[in-house]
Amino acid sequence: MAVPALTPRNAPARSLPLREARTRLSQLVAMAELTDTVTVVTRDGDPRPVAAIVPAAAARTVAEARADAGRLAEVTAGWSRRLDAQRQQSRQRHAAELRTVAAALAEVWAELDRRSPPGTDPALTRLRAAHAHLLAG
Repeated sequence: MAVPALTPRNAPARSLPLREARTRLSQLVAMAELTDTVTVVTRDGDPRPVAAIVPAAAARTVAEARADAGRLAEVTAGWSRRLDAQRQQSRQRHAAELRTVAAALAEVWAELDRRSPPGTDPALTRLRAAHAHLLAG
């Protein structure tokens, strides 16, 4: 049974031995042209496919898909490089902002330590412990 080339189906493609395909070539070409069917050609006595008779639009689509795959790979690689550059810029910006915040926090704690020495206020001790990871860096 022949399978339309341009409409997806789960049925297997029609398979014919080379001798029969040679005899019916005009009919198979007409079927491909008019009904978008695909016929797989096998060697006589060997079930493995060696060729296929497909509608011209389907063959052209495969060739275009191969060409498009190359263009798609180039475009994807370009976008990947751009995204990597943006991630790197974002990491650098984030690190710079974190250093700025940590420096400001250190100044605030220095002033708090001057006004209220460590260990004298339990609330400040808990807050200092919460900020310890920022003050250590």
